[in-house]
Amino acid sequence: MKRFLYIPTFVFAAAAAAWAQTPSPTPVPTATPVVPVNDAQPVRPENVQGVPQIAPNFQSIDRSLPELGRVGVDMTRQRPLTLRDALEMALENNRDIEVSRKTETIAEFDLAAARGFYQPRLTGQSYYDRSTTPNLSVFSTNQTTTVASLVGNANLTAYNPHEGTVFTGGFTNSRVTSNNPITILSPQFNSGLSFSVLQPLLRGRSFDATRRTIEIAKRNISITDTQFRQRSIETVASVQRAYWDLTYALRNLQVQRDTLHDAKDQLEHNRRLVNEGQLAPIDVVAAETQVANIEQAVYDALNTVNLAENILKNLIAPMRSDGIWTEAIMPVEPVEQDVPGSGIVDSMDAALANRPELELNRIQKDINSLDQRLYRNQTKPQVDLVASYNSSGIGGSLNPNFSNPFARSACAVPTSPECVAIQAQQQAFLSQIGGGATSYSDIFQNKYPTFRVGVNFNIPLGGDKTAKAQLGHAIVEGERIDVQREQIEQGIQVEVRNALQAVHTAEARLRAASIARENSQKQYESEQRKLDNGQSDIYRVLDRQTALTAAKSAELRARTELNKSIADLQRATGTTLKANNIEAKLK
Repeated sequence: MKRFLYIPTFVFAAAAAAWAQTPSPTPVPTATPVVPVNDAQPVRPENVQGVPQIAPNFQSIDRSLPELGRVGVDMTRQRPLTLRDALEMALENNRDIEVSRKTETIAEFDLAAARGFYQPRLTGQSYYDRSTTPNLSVFSTNQTTTVASLVGNANLTAYNPHEGTVFTGGFTNSRVTSNNPITILSPQFNSGLSFSVLQPLLRGRSFDATRRTIEIAKRNISITDTQFRQRSIETVASVQRAYWDLTYALRNLQVQRDTLHDAKDQLEHNRRLVNEGQLAPIDVVAAETQVANIEQAVYDALNTVNLAENILKNLIAPMRSDGIWTEAIMPVEPVEQDVPGSGIVDSMDAALANRPELELNRIQKDINSLDQRLYRNQTKPQVDLVASYNSSGIGGSLNPNFSNPFARSACAVPTSPECVAIQAQQQAFLSQIGGGATSYSDIFQNKYPTFRVGVNFNIPLGGDKTAKAQLGHAIVEGERIDVQREQIEQGIQVEVRNALQAVHTAEARLRAASIARENSQKQYESEQRKLDNGQSDIYRVLDRQTALTAAKSAELRARTELNKSIADLQRATGTTLKANNIEAKLK
């Protein structure tokens, strides 16, 4: 009998031992098995090691209030400033605007420089030259020959910028002396008057690179005007936004200050209720915490005012030493601004007519048209008509060293008929030449004229491949500009739509903020009455007070955001200057 009792006891003990053992977990296949570092168990976040103890018992015991002011600003020196005044100061003193003015002046000088190519030019030279060279001629018995020259030349070049014609007139004058015995005249006077005309017939007649440069310089002035207007629009929009941001910051500072007064009054009220036994002393601690938090909000609001004011001053101050930096700006512009009532169609029409980006694209298209015109002209053959006329004159005196090598043998006997005939020929020659003045009279008597009329041509065989490639490049560039315009117009449409939607959203936000502020005021006053009647607690009153403060700030924030959205809509439609009665002038 005992043997049978041992069997179930043994089975029960074995089952209990198996139950007490920890079963091996079923392995889960993973792509990358996780292996603890150094075979250590994973560390829980609250047990992370290596965190140093830094000021573990820190508690600030300083309860003094820091200075309540703005750095570098005398808050008693308030400067009233309208939005109109701020805009005028910005347009007058803004550095970007001044850079645009300088850029326009540079463009005007570039145009004057390009036009200077067609300015008539007088060129010339005048010099004295004397040279001595060894004699290498069998006709001269001198060992050396000395020649002295006094030269004075002048040329006048003029252009016809409409047809590409080039006019040239020149005058040459020289006096030459020589001891060479074979030189008949010494001194010898040589003069000449010449005229020439070069008229392109195909390439360069209607248009050329110089005229292209002038036309581009004109467009560049238009570009600077448009860029100046664009910069003015951006500056005005930036000033508007900065002005309304400062308006909100100052209003928010007033709200926080007034809320602090209410919080301190609530604190004193709670203390009286504690003394009367209607509140627990711990409720005073909650009110004191509320006062401390609102005091911090006052400092934060003051810092926001300082930031907003510095942004506005940076836009309107001419330099860092201007007196406005030490003054406190006080916006006096009414926050109730008129909301535009235009729809999407009118707004888009205004944007397409006024946006500077489209004007810049149009000017780029004009410049591209000039390029195409030039390169299309360059594909033509170069054929130029040339004509010239020259009239020369000569004069001088017989060279005292002159010896006719052909007359030496004939004049061995000076009275011989041959010698007399040669001398007669020389005298006849000298009588025809005359003195120095005849070099000028010969010119006007047209004694020695030269005429020339002809054609110069330069025709690349197979066509000018360079000009054709440049023309193709210009055509593709024009197509790219057209695509850019479509892209700009679509981007403007997005901006106008977003700006209109932002105005509508800001109007709705202002309505909701106004209702929220009104209801928060009622809830706060109701909660105060409940507290006095013992039907509420201080925490609900403080919550209502915090909500009322936020609602007051949010209401003006919604109004200023509406004003900023109006400014953004004006910028999107390109009507900023017109809406603010501003005429952008570079000078």
